[in-house]
Amino acid sequence: MALKIGVAADHAGFDHKRDLVLRLTEAGYDVHDYGALDYDPADDYPDIVVPLANAIAKKEVNRGIAVCGSGVGVSIAANKIPGVRAALITDTYSAHQGVEHDDMNLICIGGRVVGPMLIWELVTAFLRANYDGGERFERRLQKVIALENRSGQ
Repeated sequence: MALKIGVAADHAGFDHKRDLVLRLTEAGYDVHDYGALDYDPADDYPDIVVPLANAIAKKEVNRGIAVCGSGVGVSIAANKIPGVRAALITDTYSAHQGVEHDDMNLICIGGRVVGPMLIWELVTAFLRANYDGGERFERRLQKVIALENRSGQ
């Protein structure tokens, strides 16, 4: 069964997202596009990333990729959704290590900061990685989840 991948981007990542959808589909992933579906220079990154983040939290997709201008905005907004572990990634080590050690489920990328070749390398490293699940990583993840659960009180 193909890994279900959700993608989202605002206007600053729109062209990168189109390229990613094509490349991911060609690579055999089950790709779900959460928008923007049309280029709109006035769109807002929270409106674009929240549907993707909700899909990750509900386990409708296994992992997500979000692109905005710097990657910072989508990362901040996505991390407000319980169950989402998003990070701004600019190097391949962090792309796989974030999954392996922290169970990262959403990679955030700066479309105005990172070029298309590196974006593909980051995404590939992210999608090929698996959560280690070892005792120390699980202990840390449970502490993060406890923080997340406490924040609503």
